[in-house]
Amino acid sequence: MSALETLIEPAQLHTHLHDPQWIVLDCRFELSRAQAGREAYLQDHIPGAHYAHLEEHLSGPVTAVSGRHPLPDRAQLAARLRSWGITATTQVVAYDEANGAYAARLWWLLRWLEHRNVAVLNGGLSAWRKAGFPIDNAVPPAAARYPAPISTGTEKGGQLTAGEVQQGLADGTICLIDARGADRFAGQNETIDPVAGHIPGARNHPFPDNLDANQRFLPAAQLRERWAATLAGASPDSVVCMCGSGVTACHNLLAMEVAGLHGAKLYAGSWSEWIKDPARPVTR
Repeated sequence: MSALETLIEPAQLHTHLHDPQWIVLDCRFELSRAQAGREAYLQDHIPGAHYAHLEEHLSGPVTAVSGRHPLPDRAQLAARLRSWGITATTQVVAYDEANGAYAARLWWLLRWLEHRNVAVLNGGLSAWRKAGFPIDNAVPPAAARYPAPISTGTEKGGQLTAGEVQQGLADGTICLIDARGADRFAGQNETIDPVAGHIPGARNHPFPDNLDANQRFLPAAQLRERWAATLAGASPDSVVCMCGSGVTACHNLLAMEVAGLHGAKLYAGSWSEWIKDPARPVTR
């Protein structure tokens, strides 16, 4: 079977559940209660899955100038992935409860490290349960070190800094797309960050627009149609995706890949980093 690089269906994963070349990672998380995902994992999960915590494993330390979920140190992330048994040839499958928002963060991080064999479980654990596939609560042990560790990637790796975003908007070389809900983008009902609004020049594509009523990704053709409206003629490789803290932006990046729209990048700091500097412009 060829490597999977975007989405995987529950039935496909079930076929490979005991394949030693496959590693499954549970990415469930709640912004309002940081340990809720781990508690849910310890209660039950897909057999053999390791738990990947958004703030402990998939983010770096928050600083006075960073966003809420800065990128982790590359070497530390690679070491963590090796502890889960992931090597350069491993097929990784990431899942969360349903919509893929947190699993997509891990998907992007692995691609940041130049590991392409990673897919998000379409419909998440909810779809897995609905299909009647097994769950358990056994926590797998950490893996021994492997002779073929994954790469730590290149310095840039498909992401832009705040300064690069500001310059790209000024000279018209990027198309900035914000994954937050329309109300937060408009500066209304802001309950997470201390400043409301959005970056001037950004467009809005709320990440739930990538999903159907069952929290599964829309078919590629339908995604292309929706994204064509957002892009409005902009080239996919000029796109920079952002959100509140660089998490749900990865959902839009995944959706674009599913749609065959390649080359988009991430503004990892996103809104929560942008507003740390009062000199940066804000609009509502």
